[in-house]
Amino acid sequence: MASTSSVDPRDESVAVIGAGVAGLITAHTLLRDGFTNVQVLTRDLEVGGVWAPSRIYPGLYSNSVYGEYRLSPLKLPPPAKGPFLDRPSGQELSAYFQAFYREYLDGKVLFGKAVQRIRRHTSGKGWSVEIQDMKDGSIEAREYARIVLCTGGCSAPKMPKQLDREAAKAAKFTGPVIHTGEFASNIHEVLEAVPPSDGPDSPRVVVVGGGKSAQDMCAFLANNGRKVTLVCHNLDWFLASPITLPEFIRKSRFLSIFSPHIHLRTALERFLHTTWIGAFLVRFIWYALVQAAFSAAKVPAGSPLRNVVTPYWSVRANDEGVPQPNGFLSLAVAGKIDVITPAHVARFGEDGQSVVLDDGRSIRADALVLGTGYKSSWEAIFDKEALDEVGLGPQPANPDAPYHWDYTSLKNPPPLHPDAKRWSSTIYRGIVPAKNIMRRDLAVNGTGISMNNGYTAEVAAHWISSYFLGDPMRLPGSTEEALAAAEREASWLKQRHPQSATALNPSYTAFLTFLCWPQYTDDLLEDMGLRVLRSGGNAVTWPFKVIDLDEIKDLKQERDARRAAMAAGDTS
Repeated sequence: MASTSSVDPRDESVAVIGAGVAGLITAHTLLRDGFTNVQVLTRDLEVGGVWAPSRIYPGLYSNSVYGEYRLSPLKLPPPAKGPFLDRPSGQELSAYFQAFYREYLDGKVLFGKAVQRIRRHTSGKGWSVEIQDMKDGSIEAREYARIVLCTGGCSAPKMPKQLDREAAKAAKFTGPVIHTGEFASNIHEVLEAVPPSDGPDSPRVVVVGGGKSAQDMCAFLANNGRKVTLVCHNLDWFLASPITLPEFIRKSRFLSIFSPHIHLRTALERFLHTTWIGAFLVRFIWYALVQAAFSAAKVPAGSPLRNVVTPYWSVRANDEGVPQPNGFLSLAVAGKIDVITPAHVARFGEDGQSVVLDDGRSIRADALVLGTGYKSSWEAIFDKEALDEVGLGPQPANPDAPYHWDYTSLKNPPPLHPDAKRWSSTIYRGIVPAKNIMRRDLAVNGTGISMNNGYTAEVAAHWISSYFLGDPMRLPGSTEEALAAAEREASWLKQRHPQSATALNPSYTAFLTFLCWPQYTDDLLEDMGLRVLRSGGNAVTWPFKVIDLDEIKDLKQERDARRAAMAAGDTS
């Protein structure tokens, strides 16, 4: 196999694993940069990832404002008329990613190819990949010089053992048990098991979990006349308003400046997060956002719908926009969805048609839908030894890590999650495993929860391409420096989001950008030596300038120009 250091990287093979938003833009960026042998591998039969046609269902809408969940090369068509005018539907996003594939990646995606195992090549350079054909079951081995993992964190369902299908079978539970990730392909089975009825002891679906997927499926079922009960420890917090927020609020840096970043780039951010007056304003804004959301959704005092995660500290959030009558919150307020929280489902009942809560209560259940999260998608394609070798798996936390941020806005945090005390991620920038950084042959994209997935994934794709090309970048100079930098980032995430055990699903939460996605992407741009704070504005207006994908559409040309200038000896 050719050495990854003796030839032009663009002449070597690259496998992009996953065909969601991150995989599509990564492959497109590599191809534009001159990589001649790029293959996208996906077990699916269509592109789109979580928005693939097989995973969407009627009534599903995005959590993003219209125009944010896209990529700069291709505009999102004008929105169709629907109940959520400022949110794209699942069908619209699915069609968009299909169009992106046809326009830019036709012939570059290998469909129905499930990656079974990834190992370092026996030569020590590049990778050996075992691939199963989903149609005939055959296995083949391929070799690639470089790999980009874009498998995300929503492809490997996690089911509690006491509620999985084996437990259901042992308890002689008569209804279907499915995970939210399987909902679209099992809708008819659930609907048939729970026919519409208005009686006091009507057939009922129990949905476990308080996240967006669980809420969306409750709304779908209620809108189709089914009785639904949601059971969860707590619900996502949410943004909502009585009118559509203006773009200079929702599509700008306004919300992001009230969420502290690992470093504070501007004087305004330093004021907000390092002074007691600024911290008071930050807490007031967050309190006002939460109360305004409850008011807009007409959630009464004392309602279980107010049992949400701690808003400022948690990344479990939904952007509801203007609450709609057929949305989860409105249906729950109207009594069309029963919500039991705080509570846990402990086991199946002995009658085969119920579940039992941790307090002993029995709830009728003719079907069970589990919105209980996901496992890391990397566990299925790397063995533990390989995960540890490259640094993709959770690493034991360093209790003596010397990093701490004296931000006044971070005073009085909630307790650190027990698993966050034990484990840390060592993925630098959420893109490169620190242990592997000097090889420049492995990267990941799409690992962080961002409020603007398209923009974040696109900037990360350019960062990855520059990294593979060996461009001059601001990078750690050694594995040891990269590990120290990753430890610093892990310490920051624990202080900023103490209730999130980020290392346990690193394919989804290696780096939580969340509301700070503009600051995070500025860091990546700065790593590449490119302009930051691209939306413009003066000292007063910059937080309100609308961020648009068009401001990064020429990143390739900017990177090319800088590369040429550096080669000519111009380091300005």
